[in-house]
Amino acid sequence: MLKITEEELRKILPQDGPAISEVKKYLDKYNNEYIVIKCGGSVLINKKLFDNFIENISILKKLGFNPIVIHGGGKRISEKLNENGIQSNFVNGIRVTDKRSITIVEEVLNSFNKEIIDALEKNSCASQGVSNRERNIITVVKENKKLGFVGIPEEIDHNIIEKIIEEKKVPVIAPLGLDNENCVHNINADTVASAIAKKLNARRLIIMSDVEGVLDANKNLIFEINTQTVEELIAKKIISGGMIPKIQNCLDVANNGVKGVVIIDGRKSHSILFELLSDEGSGTLIRKK
Repeated sequence: MLKITEEELRKILPQDGPAISEVKKYLDKYNNEYIVIKCGGSVLINKKLFDNFIENISILKKLGFNPIVIHGGGKRISEKLNENGIQSNFVNGIRVTDKRSITIVEEVLNSFNKEIIDALEKNSCASQGVSNRERNIITVVKENKKLGFVGIPEEIDHNIIEKIIEEKKVPVIAPLGLDNENCVHNINADTVASAIAKKLNARRLIIMSDVEGVLDANKNLIFEINTQTVEELIAKKIISGGMIPKIQNCLDVANNGVKGVVIIDGRKSHSILFELLSDEGSGTLIRKK
């Protein structure tokens, strides 16, 4: 158990973050627990949001938590493919990745991985990159021949993640994996985060994106849902389209050893801190019933 004085908390926490009186209640709850955080969307291309995200991860580490970062990079990949005259095609939200595309995808994600590590280091937060080139932890099988070099995780080497954490570093994981023939494959970042959270029996899986969470018929945030309420929301078409597989994936994680999955809005300042360290939270919590 990490003992942090109120004076130390004042130095660590941002002034516009959760109240110290609330933060104190949650320090023991998450101390030394695995918190898997998937980051995507605007957070990765907007400097202000990115800096806020880096600050939040650094604060979690200083508080004695074990954040594990999985990043996407879809918008940057699309831009780079366009620059190279390659059109992005998607099937059910998954990018079709041919031999020419996978080289660019790999380059963008590995470059981005290093950017995140450098930013954390500048924020006095030791971190370690994990990708297909460096400490590969994901063995994949091809998802679908039509999708090309797109994989789904078959095995996760959790020992590498645990070793990085033992060294007091934050693992920063790119959504890339290798098949049995050592060919690199792109993987949906949500899928990677879910597989890792389940493998580690993480306390929380946080999915940061450009949505507030799950909204009701009046567009108000629903703070918590479970298996039963999800079925009702789908039947009423409140959860529809591409949100259905996302939520079903979250439920699968919650039903397989992870105590809670939460969708939060990465556009909101300190949304990670408010989710973990305040009474109200900051998104939609998805739990096993």
